[in-house]
Amino acid sequence: MDERDVAILTELQRDARLTNRQLAARVGLAPSSTLVRTRALERSGVLAGYHARVDLGRIGRGVQAMIGFQVRPLSRDVINGFKTFALGQPEVLSVYVVAGGDDFLVHVAVPSVEAMHAMVMDRFSSRKEVIGFRTTLLYEHTQNPAVLPADQEP
Repeated sequence: MDERDVAILTELQRDARLTNRQLAARVGLAPSSTLVRTRALERSGVLAGYHARVDLGRIGRGVQAMIGFQVRPLSRDVINGFKTFALGQPEVLSVYVVAGGDDFLVHVAVPSVEAMHAMVMDRFSSRKEVIGFRTTLLYEHTQNPAVLPADQEP
């Protein structure tokens, strides 16, 4: 990656809806060169996707929580199975495999506390590998709008 690639990544993080022509003008390249570079960043996996940010409260999913799960036995198969199960649930936004007291943190968005209780009790806690869980209700969820520096060495 060179400084032009970094400029493209920076602009797309600010606004992924830019047209190629708008992006080219912002980074000071010809549209054809910008398109070639953007496609190369996509093929290499550096640009992993383009996403719309949805206001969950406006679609009836205003109650969010982070749920910590402990599972046993702690094996690759159990971890992969639980992760696959969790990601298949419509309320689940993200799944994190973590170290510490919990094995997983699962970010969920539901319509109500009652819906969350039903989801946890009926679907998650009934799984044989789940030996414990704790729910942390999120009062507020704010994403960092800052652009991540793309020019740092990994």
